[in-house]
Amino acid sequence: MSTFVAVDQIDKVFPLSGGGSYVALKGIDLHIKKGEFISLIGHSGCGKSTLLNMIAGLDLPTEGIVTLEGKLVKRPGPDRMVVFQNYSLLPWMSVRENIALAVDEVLAALPKQERRQIVEQHIQMVGLQHAADKPPGQLSGGMKQRVAIARALATRPKLLLLDEPFGALDALTRGNLQEQLMKICEENEVTAVMVTHDVDEAVLLSDRIVMLTNGPASKIGGILDVDIPRPRKRMDVVSHPSYYSLRSELIYFLNQQKRIKKLRAKKTTAIARHGLEKVNLELGFVPLTACAPIAVAKEKGFFAKHGLDEVSLVRETSWRGVVDGIAGGYLDAAQMPAGMPVWLTAGGHQDQPLPMVSALTMTRNGNAVTLARKFYEQGVYSATDFKRLILETPGQRHTLGMVHPSSMHNLLLRYWLATSGIDPDHDVSLTTIPPAQMVADLKAGTIDGYCVGEPWNLRAAVEGTGFTVATDLEIWLGHPGKVLGVREDWAIAYPNTHIALIKALLEACQYCANEANHQEIQQILSAKAYVGTSIDYIKLGDPNTQTCSLEQPMREYAHHLFYGEGVNRPSRTEHLWMMTQMARWGDIPFPRNWLEILERVCRVGAFSTAARELGMVDIKYHRGPIQLFDGAKFDAEDPISYLNALSVKRDFSVAEVMLDSRRTAA
Repeated sequence: MSTFVAVDQIDKVFPLSGGGSYVALKGIDLHIKKGEFISLIGHSGCGKSTLLNMIAGLDLPTEGIVTLEGKLVKRPGPDRMVVFQNYSLLPWMSVRENIALAVDEVLAALPKQERRQIVEQHIQMVGLQHAADKPPGQLSGGMKQRVAIARALATRPKLLLLDEPFGALDALTRGNLQEQLMKICEENEVTAVMVTHDVDEAVLLSDRIVMLTNGPASKIGGILDVDIPRPRKRMDVVSHPSYYSLRSELIYFLNQQKRIKKLRAKKTTAIARHGLEKVNLELGFVPLTACAPIAVAKEKGFFAKHGLDEVSLVRETSWRGVVDGIAGGYLDAAQMPAGMPVWLTAGGHQDQPLPMVSALTMTRNGNAVTLARKFYEQGVYSATDFKRLILETPGQRHTLGMVHPSSMHNLLLRYWLATSGIDPDHDVSLTTIPPAQMVADLKAGTIDGYCVGEPWNLRAAVEGTGFTVATDLEIWLGHPGKVLGVREDWAIAYPNTHIALIKALLEACQYCANEANHQEIQQILSAKAYVGTSIDYIKLGDPNTQTCSLEQPMREYAHHLFYGEGVNRPSRTEHLWMMTQMARWGDIPFPRNWLEILERVCRVGAFSTAARELGMVDIKYHRGPIQLFDGAKFDAEDPISYLNALSVKRDFSVAEVMLDSRRTAA
């Protein structure tokens, strides 16, 4: 279907009274098809109404153009009717007269009798026959809004524009009007653009939802396709499988924009002190036992000890929040799944390479595969048993949760399944879920299992919801878990700060590895600011004292390694293995320039400098070849041949990853 309304590269700049200017919108590009219902959503001040006004012709863009059916929009016109939140009815005229005024003005060429019929038809359409002769002062808010909608539609516009039309109405009236508007638009093939703050309203009414980022210089942060069939009824929409995922996506976006706004307000220019280029940092983390080094560095003063006086910890609910914070420049650094720096550098995020630096492995191990208790009762004690169950129940689709495509959770889970002949994309479904949500979803039955870091495996077992079918001690003993990640341009701009950050966290890792500190660390992690769960679920010590299984065979919980021989030094071989696995499953193309990516991501030199300055010169770092449970050899000299030899995989591609040129970073 051809484009009906085109918004092409719109910028809108407002002059300020004291001089200067305010950039309201930047680079807005939107094409709307005939008959589509589009919602614009975002926080106050993001330019939703400004964009609507430019489509209406009530305002003109500073740069770019708006066209309707290929014709340039320069001024208001009867082919675009606007419904405002405040109704805009003439108070001395009746319902009929308000509608007739618009019809007589726009459709003056039609015979008088036909114009009257149009007025009466639209009064009937919005159910106001009984109030046709009443002035607006005698109408409720909902009735006034119905008059405004009827007046707009009666002029037979090509485009209906609605600026929060139901915002001032009570819930019942709003619901009734929403359903009436849907019916009218569908029956008359009306093309509509609506500004709204209401997530549920947007999902109910829209074909697509355009999400605008915070101002200034607001842009389109994403467009959601609403795949719920029409005609729609409110209760049918709520029960549709896509409803909650769409709603969650919108809420995530709005919450993230709110957080970004707070970080922007808080953010100041880099404060240099103690020989460091920057001492005020925003450091992101996700609530897991593995965040212990970050929590300890903050609570025990390691950041301050190394000159980082103003480190604010930003608690993200998911790894997606970390990605958005790093990509948007709102986080200086973050705890990351081990594969995320390579994934970002290779273009895993929005197909745009974002060069990253990883110079510290903060944890190893710590993950496990948990299945719902029902599977244990059906005799599933291994991946082979799970494969048998899948074959015996061909009509059932089992869903497993993981936390991010670049995470070791995803890579280990897929490897564990594929080694037993289970295709993780065809034989089961994998879905991305925030770590802290795993147990609740398993209990609710929306997933059948997951691979996640502690304490969420132990908690499922203790509460009787699930059981640990495999830990990473069995899949890959000593694999990298969480790493420190910073943008490459940040590492170049703040080299001394980067070293100080590595030193603070490396010293915190050493503190976490000391068993004498474990009780104190458990108390720190159990607090709401960090993991926010019972101290009984947070285990740091000897795994033999605590198990995760319900019955025999017993499974050890996936304990963490925080510090020691070969633990913290980043490994290019490990990063390369993770790169091959992400390419194996189609999350990234395998980079033809993989040697360059490894050299730029894995900064052994920065780690060695930090360790040397801490006096940690006696640690040995060689870990030997990568050895997983199936005994397959990983050939780091020929990763393409390794990929080709894997029996279960996607059709992976090989491509050059174009990285920006850079200066030398530590």
